[in-house]
Amino acid sequence: MRTAAVVLAAGKSQRMGRNKLLLEFSGRKVIDRLLDALDSSMVDEIYVVLGHRPEQLTARVGAHRAIPVINPDYEDGMTVSFKAGLGRVQGDAAFLVLADQVGLDPVLLSRMVDTLRSDPHALIVSPVHEGRRGHPVLFRRALFPEILGLGLDKTLRDVVDGHEEAHSLVEGDLWCTLDMDTPEDYERIRRLIEEGRVA
Repeated sequence: MRTAAVVLAAGKSQRMGRNKLLLEFSGRKVIDRLLDALDSSMVDEIYVVLGHRPEQLTARVGAHRAIPVINPDYEDGMTVSFKAGLGRVQGDAAFLVLADQVGLDPVLLSRMVDTLRSDPHALIVSPVHEGRRGHPVLFRRALFPEILGLGLDKTLRDVVDGHEEAHSLVEGDLWCTLDMDTPEDYERIRRLIEEGRVA
């Protein structure tokens, strides 16, 4: 099964007050940590969707085995950005990856793909930690037309809710459910990394 990752990196980081993807943990920028994890994974294609001030990130994306995709309509939301990357995917399934997921585990990605491969009825695979679903989310190609056809009044949540009977869950970890939107979130994650809670 050939897989792709669509990394959402188009936002303004308004709540953080500066580009959160250029913040550092242990001397490594957030975007590089995420793309390092994808570089070492079994994912075949990596697309990074940029929007707000893309010139800040283009060179860093190019230093990895990833292809930048510019979404001029990034202010229309996450679903529009995912569609911009999904339209480039050649593979059999695609991960929706949040660019600020600093603890992304390549082993988790492999388990999610194995789950999709082993269950022909599964269309979506998500990680779950302590009863809470998180990211990344894996979509089978059969759903691509539905996702790409979404209007501005619909979101990916509508797609997920519409296929709940075909949604498989795998056990994830803390990093699947952590948000990094505010300076307080950043400080919490920094402390977790210092405590050795991420590789």
